Amino acid sequence: MILTTTPRLIIRAFKDKDASALFDYLSSPRTPCFQDEKLNSLEDAIDEVERRARDTSQLAVCLKETDELIGHLFADNSEESDSNTWSVGWHFNQHYEGQGYATESVAALFQYLFSQKEARRLYAYVEDYNVASQKLCARLHMRQEGCFKEFVSFRQDSGEERYDDTLIYALLKKEWKPLI
Repeated sequence: MILTTTPRLIIRAFKDKDASALFDYLSSPRTPCFQDEKLNSLEDAIDEVERRARDTSQLAVCLKETDELIGHLFADNSEESDSNTWSVGWHFNQHYEGQGYATESVAALFQYLFSQKEARRLYAYVEDYNVASQKLCARLHMRQEGCFKEFVSFRQDSGEERYDDTLIYALLKKEWKPLI
């Protein structure tokens, strides 16, 4: 199922063929906030793709020309008391950074959520050291609403707990300015 397309991208449900590409960027997440997504083997990636294919909150971002997976998006409102409020997120293969793919795909996701799903409010959690995602939020006209001090903990390789400060960004439908 294709959710939407952009001039260069397809945003769709995960397919079996995405396992190798997903393993490519989740076998060694660069930031602690993605450690819970870490994959240890191609077999794990195959299982994860099967799980994501059944999960409507998980979306594959693929190059339009080749249908190659370059990242993924997340959009969910199942745990919100207001069904018009959506939690959103993204993670991209570092080999495709700096080419505008994140901005293009997330803008398309926002447009879809506001126009098709009648979202009223979108929000994203971003760790304070994730400067690239903070800049993406700014490009999408999201506002920083706050910072949760030591909001999330991650176990480091040493086994020690690390607590990260997490920023919250949000955007209301009435503030949305489509980029594409």
